[in-house]
Amino acid sequence: MKFDCAITTDLLEGMRQAKQNIGRAGLIVLPTDTVYGIGADAFSAFAVNALLEAKGRGRQSPPPVLIPSLDTLRALADNPPAITFKLAEKFWPGALTLIVRAQPSLSWDLGETKGTVALRIPNNDVTLALLRDVGPLAVSSANLTGQPAAVNIDEAQAYFGKKVGVYLDGGPSKDSKPSTILDLTEAGFVKVVRVGVLSVAQIKKVVGSNAVVVTN
Repeated sequence: MKFDCAITTDLLEGMRQAKQNIGRAGLIVLPTDTVYGIGADAFSAFAVNALLEAKGRGRQSPPPVLIPSLDTLRALADNPPAITFKLAEKFWPGALTLIVRAQPSLSWDLGETKGTVALRIPNNDVTLALLRDVGPLAVSSANLTGQPAAVNIDEAQAYFGKKVGVYLDGGPSKDSKPSTILDLTEAGFVKVVRVGVLSVAQIKKVVGSNAVVVTN
């Protein structure tokens, strides 16, 4: 089912259906501030596996997790370095994904994470409202592996069809680039895993002398 988030009645029904679908370990497609994402309950191993299968990815490529607030970051991360919060406060909500050590007590299975989790607060009102309601969502770009990420709802539907129960149409993506990904799991270093919307120069400006920025 597709719902136009620009129409109030559609938005309300779409959010209700999305919440129900997530509760049933189903998949949804949702808008973000970058490309569209395919999402599932981060705490449902069945749902996460379905997400990976829909994209044609294996467990060696665990999905990032979208969260609604810094409090959620504190709950999910295991003693993140101070630079994590400096970057988050500057760029969140926004197109920055931060890889940190995950709390070992978390009862989830995102794939072969090696004890880490990639977190982001997206700058999109619809998705933020859903995250506040349902909690963290495992969300990967809405595309088949090796194909371009969907930048509108029709492209996402062409990729996934009936594998996804709810499509939330937020209009064309504001940016066709994905988020920039940083690995903060090694003390004193900020490793640039992927350059996306945010440039290395923007990252270095915030990091300053607090850590060494390492690029590939």
